[in-house]
Amino acid sequence: MYPPMEVGGEEVVLRPSLCPHHALLYRSRGRSYRELPLRLAELGGQYRSELSGVLGGLTRVRAMQLNDAHIFCTPDQAAAEARAALEMIRQAYAALGIESARYRLSLRGRGSKYVGDPRIWDQAAAMLAGILDDSGLAWEAGEGEAAFYGPKIDVQVADAAEREATLSTVQVDFYQPAQFDLHYTGADGSRHRPVMVHRSIVGSMERAVAHLIERHGGAFPDWLAPEQLVVVPVSDAQDQAATEVARQATGLGLRARVAGPDSGTLNRRIRSSRLVPYQAVIGEREATAGQVAVRLRDGRRLPPLAADAALGGIAAHVAAHRTGLWDAATSGRPGRPA
Repeated sequence: MYPPMEVGGEEVVLRPSLCPHHALLYRSRGRSYRELPLRLAELGGQYRSELSGVLGGLTRVRAMQLNDAHIFCTPDQAAAEARAALEMIRQAYAALGIESARYRLSLRGRGSKYVGDPRIWDQAAAMLAGILDDSGLAWEAGEGEAAFYGPKIDVQVADAAEREATLSTVQVDFYQPAQFDLHYTGADGSRHRPVMVHRSIVGSMERAVAHLIERHGGAFPDWLAPEQLVVVPVSDAQDQAATEVARQATGLGLRARVAGPDSGTLNRRIRSSRLVPYQAVIGEREATAGQVAVRLRDGRRLPPLAADAALGGIAAHVAAHRTGLWDAATSGRPGRPA
């Protein structure tokens, strides 16, 4: 897609996709059926020669970091691997708070860009349609939306203007293993051709981040928030207690900081941290009792709790990758996630 570049006497090219790289890794040595399925995943850079007129913010870029994986498996394993990838996408969307607009089975259309035997296209399309049917998901067929080498399941998301974009994909590929001459030794001792299952759970990081910013307005799920807890001492007298609470929180794996009086008035500090999921306010009474008064981002205020119980509850909720906020009142007892 881009012309070769001369760098230090060597010719290099920008990588437009990760598939060939992973195919060559597979081909680097002989493979046995006992090794399959072999799953290769990476967060890798790739580049697309997009025209300036179609570029837009983070959703359509020329350089991206792609959450991508390729699974090399036997033909009998392909459906199960594709089904597992679809389930992984569902779990990721639940944790991220993403709602899919629709599921599309992208099929070949007219034109010369599509390669390979029509019979393997039909085989792959039938497999993907069966997986969608078995999952109970409503889906639509989209002619002309397939990759050049095979059909795919595209998970579409929509922005506030109702514009759709593909965020996640699952593809069953019979074509590229033949093009790269990939083999494995079967139980019968002879050579067999593997199937490639392409799996992109949340697509490019750029498009995913753009969608998450719009979807949540910057108020990300607590496990994803850049800052998860802000400790707010009412006055300088509580600075030491606040520093200790922040240290405990960091020890539990939370991203925490202290917003002390040098940052402004109490109200100003609370307002400036309004997108942070949890604020732990420490006044004279809380400092004396080893407690914190937790304010939730949605406006709820919890009664003073022992600092270790509140931090334990928040940390457990964060570890569970939920989209809601922890609340001791609905979690059974302080320290357990809601």
